[in-house]
Amino acid sequence: MGARKRLAAEARKAALKTQYFAKQTNVPSSPRKMRYVVDMVRGMEVNRALGTLRFSKKAASLVVEKVLLSAIANWEQKNERKAEDGELFITKIFVDEGVTLKRMRPAPQGRGYRIRKRSNHVTLFVGTKTND
Repeated sequence: MGARKRLAAEARKAALKTQYFAKQTNVPSSPRKMRYVVDMVRGMEVNRALGTLRFSKKAASLVVEKVLLSAIANWEQKNERKAEDGELFITKIFVDEGVTLKRMRPAPQGRGYRIRKRSNHVTLFVGTKTND
């Protein structure tokens, strides 16, 4: 690896140490379904977002709730104190496409239809409004 690339990689790592985030990889649902839930809570205060996710009927909301609780715990661990009400907000949240499992389903007249079992990765950043 060249010096320029190494310096850029070290700068990215140093930036991540000052941010508070959680990641869930290989969630077995399509990214489109997950983005619907993620769009509901983007930019919300964390307690309000937890309430929204808890009472949502979408199955993907359970995964996003778990990731949010993990991000809050990461923030509390790094700051060595509990988060106060109204202090933390979801600063950034996004869904990336994961691996796609390709399967075959039997079809009429000896054919086979392809089934794509999609997965996704959820990344959630939390922070305070003063830091942003």
